[in-house]
Amino acid sequence: MSDFGSEASISPGAVLFACNLNCVRSPMAAALLRSMHGGRIFVDCCGLRPGEEIDPFVVSLMDEIGLDVSGHRPKSFAELEDASFDLVVSLTPEAHHRALEFARGLAMDVEYWPTFDPTLAEGSREARLGQYRQVRDGLSRRIEQRFGRPSTFGG
Repeated sequence: MSDFGSEASISPGAVLFACNLNCVRSPMAAALLRSMHGGRIFVDCCGLRPGEEIDPFVVSLMDEIGLDVSGHRPKSFAELEDASFDLVVSLTPEAHHRALEFARGLAMDVEYWPTFDPTLAEGSREARLGQYRQVRDGLSRRIEQRFGRPSTFGG
């Protein structure tokens, strides 16, 4: 059995995605997991220093796959309504350090998924959107590997 298969068989009940500003990577990851497993996994996201609003490119490219993230409001670890997560997935080195502090002494796992910051991409609008799509699609593949495909049984 592969490592991914064994990870997927142990599915957490509550997952937190964390990045730096909670405007790009963590909202994408949260929306993707929520769309795949939202009925059985509680999903939230936060950042170290929350930005003012979600990145408009994120809204646009998530809309491409039928997910509306336009209502997302960035928040910090301190603003989380609940700290009862089984798993914290950090997407940046800085968020990983904070996630380890957050989880210290609690019964939660922390995983680090290094994820490129697409806001650093240069070039035309389409070239930049291409970088965002690569991040979105990479997160989608990683989420599917980690948590498995959603069940369609009876649906």
